[in-house]
Amino acid sequence: MLNEDVVISSADPVTGDPITVTCEAGVMRWEPPSAVVLVGQRPGGRPAATACCDAVNFFTDVRNARSWVRQHPDVPSRVLDQPTAEHIAGQTFGPLLLA
Repeated sequence: MLNEDVVISSADPVTGDPITVTCEAGVMRWEPPSAVVLVGQRPGGRPAATACCDAVNFFTDVRNARSWVRQHPDVPSRVLDQPTAEHIAGQTFGPLLLA
């Protein structure tokens, strides 16, 4: 988002398996290659830190993300593929980081 190389490290909330997203020279690499992002929002109109942050997670694959959704039916959510997650992250956080 700021034309910087970065490494994002996370863990799948279902299995605990590691997930790494690396951006080098503007090229994103996801490990494992099957990783997805789940974007959710807890109802109630609370601040983003309490409504969204714990409902946005990386998962090693779609199956694990859907398993989490079944375990948390109270959290409306959407599973994003990698290109969609990258696009939404840029739209969401890019303006905040440049401010």
